[in-house]
Amino acid sequence: MQLEWTVAAEENDLMLRTFLRNKHVSKLLLTAVKFAEDGRIQVNGNEENVLYRVKTDDHVQITFPKEQENERLLAEFGDLEIVFEDDFILVLDKPAGMTSIPSQYHPSGSVANHVKGHYQQNGIDSAIHIVTRLDKETSGLMLIAKTRFSHGRLSALHQTGHVTRKYQALVSGNMTSKSGSIIAPIGRNPDSLIERAVVQDGKYAKTNYEVIASYPTFDHVKIQLETGRTHQIRVHFSHIGHPLVGDSMYGGPLELLQRHALHSSHLELIHPFTEEKMAWDSELAPDLAQVLAASKE
Repeated sequence: MQLEWTVAAEENDLMLRTFLRNKHVSKLLLTAVKFAEDGRIQVNGNEENVLYRVKTDDHVQITFPKEQENERLLAEFGDLEIVFEDDFILVLDKPAGMTSIPSQYHPSGSVANHVKGHYQQNGIDSAIHIVTRLDKETSGLMLIAKTRFSHGRLSALHQTGHVTRKYQALVSGNMTSKSGSIIAPIGRNPDSLIERAVVQDGKYAKTNYEVIASYPTFDHVKIQLETGRTHQIRVHFSHIGHPLVGDSMYGGPLELLQRHALHSSHLELIHPFTEEKMAWDSELAPDLAQVLAASKE
């Protein structure tokens, strides 16, 4: 993969390494480029040292080394609902029941398996860096970076709140407060290898919510995360006595649904290269929409 820039007047006389750092090429990635046989740093078509001082209107080009493919990852060739794709990112609308990555005992059927198949079918020479992982039973929008550069940039943007995720969920019972925040530290449940819990020495976690509509046995809520802890939404709503409908792991009722009622409905970000603001929405998954429709009758 190559990235190219033209040096602006205000960037005149910057050292090349400073210029590239300002373009979000990390020190680690720059080192990888410098020491790889297929990595190149060029100015006006000539290879240059990072101490070179750029001039206004210089054409700077960086060629990243080929990323190592995960040979053990099985490629699968099924339908992927691709919402957006370019050379840097891939946005998918994931169905419930599909894991994000394979595991030791389930080496196939995941998003990563199908993305690898998609790459192979379309001759795409990219890696799979999952930025916003979703639980197996959570449906909706999911973000994947296609290069180390994109992954590093998006991770930094995520940490500074420039990757926004919003969800919709059906939570059991009716909430007293129609909007608010749940702030409670999350860590591993000492009695389980999989479950998380609100624990005193857990990591800071904050979940903002607003009730969209109330039904006799549940509320339809929209949620925005300020942190991204494992199972955060599920743990937080269980903690306040309103576990998600269908969430057997955290005490949710199973009469209406056999999977936890959580959908990633909105994704917003700053593009890792163009710096453009981008946003996507996903309609509520059919099974959740059906529960709502039946409850309105």
